Amino acid sequence: MGIVVQKYGGSSVADVSRIGKVADRVAAARAAGKDVVVVVSAMGDTTDELLALAHKVTDRPARREVDMLLSAGERISMALLSMALNARGVPAVSFTGSQSGIITNDAHTNARIVEVRPYRVQDELGRGKVVIVAGYQGVSYRKEITTLGRGGSDTTAVALAAALEAEACEIYSDVEGVYSADPRVVPAARRLAEISYEEMQEMAQAGAKVLNAQAVEFAKERGIALYARSTFGGDGETVVRRFPPRSPGRVAGVASETGLVIAEISSSSDDAALVSLLERLDEQAVVGKQLHFEGRDGSPLASVVLSRENLHDFPALRSALAPGGVRLREGVGAVSAIGTGINASFRNVRTALATLAELHTPVLGVSTSSFRISVLLEDRFVTDAVRLLHERLVEAEPVL
Repeated sequence: MGIVVQKYGGSSVADVSRIGKVADRVAAARAAGKDVVVVVSAMGDTTDELLALAHKVTDRPARREVDMLLSAGERISMALLSMALNARGVPAVSFTGSQSGIITNDAHTNARIVEVRPYRVQDELGRGKVVIVAGYQGVSYRKEITTLGRGGSDTTAVALAAALEAEACEIYSDVEGVYSADPRVVPAARRLAEISYEEMQEMAQAGAKVLNAQAVEFAKERGIALYARSTFGGDGETVVRRFPPRSPGRVAGVASETGLVIAEISSSSDDAALVSLLERLDEQAVVGKQLHFEGRDGSPLASVVLSRENLHDFPALRSALAPGGVRLREGVGAVSAIGTGINASFRNVRTALATLAELHTPVLGVSTSSFRISVLLEDRFVTDAVRLLHERLVEAEPVL
């Protein structure tokens, strides 16, 4: 029988009733003759609640202990789903990330998968069982429990699909696939029937929540097609695969994120200031999203864009950077337009800048790549900017 890996997000397993519906869907796949491996996220907002609990204990919880705490959320989901399947007469067994063979580096709270050893998963599939795996977590080569960062359950699912040579990797959430914008913000958003790995990875990095960027990168490297579907019914889906047909220069979607911080070095600083900033960010295990550097009258002017969501201890970072003359600008957001060959000409950049000028919002920075145009602006303008850019760059184009 062919192997199918299914991943269910937090909204899909938010309560016992929804876990029951997931169990019915998994049972149906098993009855259709598939070997099924299921990866689950924590129930609903459990991860946020656990993290808030940690910060009630201390403003600076140790990263190792944060991983120990947060990994409990997925364990609850996996055990309950396994119970639900067994109650339906479908043999099932649940495994933690470490039990299923997910080996990571030792970067606590933001680990990367380096190897998958799915021997126990394969053994249980051979015994006719559905295997439930806790997403978002693994074990380091030092035998430490690690977590994979936001959306890490997607990465768990893709990594297992690759290791098991699965015929499909299905990602289930509360929406029918990937849309050209968040439909809760832009009612006219279009569901994309298909999208390339590169476009999807850029959308995820720019703030789209349906799929995790690292998971898409993993799928691209191994040529695994991803099917984004809704847990709650409907026939719609988005297939993420290599080279779907799309005209160069067309905008596939608009994504956004808020809660960004810009670390700025003034033009009066010397060359060593940027190196010192980057060293301090590495010491705090902070991953930057963008780096800008330019010479001005022989002196450097540099900035690094950071995400508050990925800052483990922002007060400590602020204290560490203050002596170096680094200014931290908060309340920043980003709006991005994504599409293959989006910068083949300056047309899309010109349209984006002219559109944002209508909102009378100061542009704090612009960056481009082969697949993306990103504009930094104040948080308070992000929602209006998304709606207006989607109208001008997506809705203005005919549906393919």
